[in-house]
This record gives sequence, C-alpha cells and structure tokens, in this order.
Amino acid sequence: MEIGLYLAAFLILLVGMAHSILGERYILTRLFRRENLPKVLGSSEFTARTLRFAWHVTTVAWLGLASVLIALAHPPVTVKGLGLIVGGTFLIHFAISVVGSRGKHLSWPLFLAIGVLAIYATHA
Repeated sequence: MEIGLYLAAFLILLVGMAHSILGERYILTRLFRRENLPKVLGSSEFTARTLRFAWHVTTVAWLGLASVLIALAHPPVTVKGLGLIVGGTFLIHFAISVVGSRGKHLSWPLFLAIGVLAIYATHA
C-alpha cells in the first residue's frame, strides 16, 4: 500500500509540474499577448495576474493532496498532521493570491482564514 501512495503522490507532482510549466509556456503566455483581454477592476493587467495566480494555485492544491497521500503512507495519520497539511496548503494559496493580485483579489482573506482556522482547530 505504501508504494502505491508514494507513486500516486509522485504522479501528482509530475502532473502539477507539467500543468504549471506547460500551462505558463503554451497557454498563459500566448493568452496574455492578446490585446482583447477583459478589463477586470479597470485593467487587463489585473485580469492577467488573476489568471496566472489562479492557474498556479491549482497546482499548489494538487501538491497539498499529494502531501495527504504521503501522510497516509505513514499511519497513523493524525488530525494535527492533516490539519497542518490543509492549513499549510491554504496559507500558500493566500501568499500566491495576495502577491499575485497585489491584494486586490478577494480570495486572499478567505485563504488566510481557512489556513489559520484549519491549523488552529486541529491543534487546539
């Protein structure tokens, strides 16, 4: 069972790397060259930054799931351990969101709250 969980986590890592690297190279970069991106909050730059951080946050979510699989390979899995993985994943989401949007996208306070609450609630 342990090897299967590690293999699944490794495959998630590969998919995540491919998603971010190839998506950046072949989708996002080409998309941002277009002159007709919608203007959200007054600028197409905000639209591009939002698309970029949302794209990469997906990869971070997958890496968080890979971390859960690795934790499952080492029973017993604890509530504290899972809370730390979920909370840490969302704190990384928070950081990407606040930096990527320069604080303008409203996901960052929610990601911060989720991360802090997940860690706090499982360690209290």
